[in-house]
Amino acid sequence: MAALALGQLRRRPAAFAGPAAALFLAVATVTLFGSLLAAHLAAPASARGEADGPGLAVIAGAFGEIAVLTAFFVVVNALGSAVRRQHHELALLRTIAATPRQTRRLVRGQVVATTLLVAVPGWAAGVAAARRLLTELRRLGMAPPDVRVPVTPLPMLAALAAALAVGLAAAAVAARRISRVAPAAALTASTTEHGRTGAPRLLAGLGVLAGGALLLRLAATRPEEQADKAGQAALLASLVLLAGVALVGPFAARLLAAALGAPLRALAPGAGWLADAHLRGYARRLSSAVVPVALLVGLSGTMLVMTRTAEHSASAAAAGAASATDVWLRQAELAMLACFAAVSTVNTLVAVTAERRRAFALLRLVGATRPQLMRMLAAEAAVTTAVGVLLGAAVAGAASSAFSASVTGSPVPSVPVAACAFTVVGAGLLTGPAILLTGLRAIRGPAAELVGGGRD
Repeated sequence: MAALALGQLRRRPAAFAGPAAALFLAVATVTLFGSLLAAHLAAPASARGEADGPGLAVIAGAFGEIAVLTAFFVVVNALGSAVRRQHHELALLRTIAATPRQTRRLVRGQVVATTLLVAVPGWAAGVAAARRLLTELRRLGMAPPDVRVPVTPLPMLAALAAALAVGLAAAAVAARRISRVAPAAALTASTTEHGRTGAPRLLAGLGVLAGGALLLRLAATRPEEQADKAGQAALLASLVLLAGVALVGPFAARLLAAALGAPLRALAPGAGWLADAHLRGYARRLSSAVVPVALLVGLSGTMLVMTRTAEHSASAAAAGAASATDVWLRQAELAMLACFAAVSTVNTLVAVTAERRRAFALLRLVGATRPQLMRMLAAEAAVTTAVGVLLGAAVAGAASSAFSASVTGSPVPSVPVAACAFTVVGAGLLTGPAILLTGLRAIRGPAAELVGGGRD
């Protein structure tokens, strides 16, 4: 199975580009903040108190915690999409006597091979980013002047171990459906979708959402002098809520798609009807496309609104949370999280659109033209963006409201309208081209050959 896994990587490198990018970001992120923590531990005890601000340990811990969790969220989403895209090939292997254990071993081999391929570049990028960030922290007076990133393999080994653990766990969950059913059923399942969200997944999602609600309450009840902790709790709550949205995504996506379906059909009777039928019939696929958009809007919106709320607050503690150095840190963290979310958005949208190549060919065989298919994809892109923005805005609103209740006493935060509008526009600019350009490539070629040969 190891040779087969490596062979697939060599034959179809583009299919593994998304997981590779996500794993690269995860390795680099853990290496970055692990190196900062190593620099703090390697510094003399007398030098650790010379810096202003929270210090390297807090930056590596509190700020790194959110970034690392987000990176792993991106890994889980990317690997889930990659394994789902291979369902047809894995099902074919099952029909020629491959056992469920061999199928799972193949997927694990792909994850291990991909992680090892990106490990060295990820380590190099993480160490370089740690040195650059430490230079900026020293310039701002937030790190002692003599602290340096030590030469130690521990952050790199920890990054590799964490990426492998998360990647293997995500791949095991994604491959479970195709490896637990009979071979013939697996082949059928590779081209269809269950109509309902499973009860265990729905219950797990509700449990995660309840955990996010508890974190929101924790953030809202923090005293004013603990504004930094309230902000960290609110940001962590937004990430937990987004994880819950991912779990209940098919159910939520089906409801929102149904609500948007009527105006879509009215605005574009032909393409809108096709788009609405597909989005309703493939709620899991819609959920996979929507979650990264919600991640981008939810995390970016939470950071932007919390920063503006802290800046407008009259309390001294909140003013400290909005100091120049802290705002710089928040902006750096926002840029990192937005990068992760953008990578996840593009990876997922390209994957879920490319895997529909055979469906597009079938539509062409029954009379659909390429312009009609592109109009259908444009309508789907609009709905995907709208649903993702709505879910992300709901998460950002809840998190920033909890933070505002802590630092101002009012649940109504200060909203930077222009910055939030830019985030929404950015989400649309990522979603539309990713779907349309991939769709344009997917509808090329003779339709009869694509239908007969299955997926490329």
